[in-house]
Amino acid sequence: MSTIDYTKNEVNVHGNRSLKEIDDLIVAPLDRIPDKRFFIAIGFTSTLLLIGVIGVALSLYYGTGLWGNNNPVGWALPIVNFVFWVGIGHAGTLISAILFLLRQRWRNGIARFAEAMTIFAVITALIFPIIHTGRPWVAAVYLLPYPNQHDIWVNFNSPLLWDVFAVSTYFTVSLVFWYVGLIPDFAVLRDRATGKIKKVIYSIFSLGWRFSNRHWQHYEMTYLILAGLATPLVLSVHTIVSFDFAVSILPGWHTTIFPPYFVAGAIFSGFAMVQNSLIVIRKVFDMNDLIPLKTLETMNKIILLTGTMVGYAYSMEFFIAWYSGSQPEYFTFVNRAFGPYSWAYWTMFSCNVFIPQLFWFKKIRTSIIPMFIIAIFVNVGMWFERFVIVITSLSRDFLPSSWAYYRPTITDFAILLGSFGLFFTLTLLFTRFLPSIAIAEIKAVSEGAQPSHHGGEDHE
Repeated sequence: MSTIDYTKNEVNVHGNRSLKEIDDLIVAPLDRIPDKRFFIAIGFTSTLLLIGVIGVALSLYYGTGLWGNNNPVGWALPIVNFVFWVGIGHAGTLISAILFLLRQRWRNGIARFAEAMTIFAVITALIFPIIHTGRPWVAAVYLLPYPNQHDIWVNFNSPLLWDVFAVSTYFTVSLVFWYVGLIPDFAVLRDRATGKIKKVIYSIFSLGWRFSNRHWQHYEMTYLILAGLATPLVLSVHTIVSFDFAVSILPGWHTTIFPPYFVAGAIFSGFAMVQNSLIVIRKVFDMNDLIPLKTLETMNKIILLTGTMVGYAYSMEFFIAWYSGSQPEYFTFVNRAFGPYSWAYWTMFSCNVFIPQLFWFKKIRTSIIPMFIIAIFVNVGMWFERFVIVITSLSRDFLPSSWAYYRPTITDFAILLGSFGLFFTLTLLFTRFLPSIAIAEIKAVSEGAQPSHHGGEDHE
């Protein structure tokens, strides 16, 4: 004789809401006219985006001499920003694909937004390699394979080309994965739509979905296959991005620790960005029950885990540099910690290693304001990590007579601000026009979807 608790580890929606109430709550931001908070927010992000557009336009008109790049720092903020935004995009596919395969039900309330964040982060990231070529209307074309009869081949030895294939594949699979998850929700919006135009648009995107058993079977199989395809991409894409550095012979870059180090850092920063955004969404759209505190606490634990891994990688870099007996390698890391860019290194180390350790305390990792602030520090630290990797190694190369100090210009900062403006503008538009939570998935972990249970006994 035993008592079965059907809801244990299954219910992730609080408030005892009915299934219709869940529909109404998720779709509400799409039905009602946005309040002034939305317009203030999108006005702010659009202003940042406009600053970035002006910075890019000036760079295309006058040339990349407006940037702070110098000799020997030929790679600078555009590549720093590229690696940062690709890293931000990793948490989305991790939350949706890997946690789906592992049957982690707490992901259901946040997977849709994380998938969308992946798309927006990759779009933002792709801008920087293109403008970094200087003349994208000429140089960017050479990254694409030509027809054989032209006898022109791309340079397959270039890590930049590897990035093109890896990131474009990752973006394509993530986009399809995101869209497939939206199909049942488009059908819900179609059935609720009152205007003819909306009904036609939702009907097209829902692909004739009728909530039949056959449709659900096909959907679940397709979603499972795409999750299986996306999972190795999470690991491979940032591994290939790390090869941009690791295949060089430059001290500080030429190291085998970069692939796992970059992947852990990408998950670290990506989860922090998702956590920040979800805290705002649950507050603005009254979705505290659909995105419960327990989910945010679990995300904070993952941030703590990956932050510890990143801290271990930082320490191992110093150990390997010392143990190798290579004087240039050893000098590079000592220079990072105590040289002219020591301010950037210790900002990175403090934000990524010391501050996340506060999540060991349950009171902090379950308090909204502290966790929000810590996640902001994590993203600041991860941006500085990319800055330290790129700039410190290049500014102090093998020849002391060529050493130079890199200083970003106002144009560099304008483009950086513009990237945040683009990302958050797309995010706000997404929350306004599409369900930010997967309706079908969140219902599956709600009280109303569980088997009826009256505390009786199971007779075996």
